[in-house]
Amino acid sequence: MYKQKIEKEIRCPVEYGLSIISGKWKIRILSILKTYGTVRYKVLMQKLNGITDTVLALTLKELANDDLIIRNQYEEIPPKVEYMLSDKAISLMPILESICRWSCRFDTSYSDHVMEQCRGCEHFNY
Repeated sequence: MYKQKIEKEIRCPVEYGLSIISGKWKIRILSILKTYGTVRYKVLMQKLNGITDTVLALTLKELANDDLIIRNQYEEIPPKVEYMLSDKAISLMPILESICRWSCRFDTSYSDHVMEQCRGCEHFNY
């Protein structure tokens, strides 16, 4: 297993928050779970255009390790796994919504490549 040569040094609480939500897919996954509630792996793959199976599995594992999502596995054949937001992630949502409002206010780069969850958001002004 990979071991960092230099131990992480977080001196600001904001750094902790950003470290657990940073990455291309984490906020997108959290947004999907906020919109749809409990979601199966295959649905996440469909909603996240362009993500690979390996990256999705790794990102979900990181989110679970940081207690942002709950992974429920059912002993069935075929196997059934569902994901949902944890209480920790639910408490993060107002912060992300605040960042969304700020971004919509200052982002002038209009794009057709916006997640469907964002298009329905009250703050989205494109």
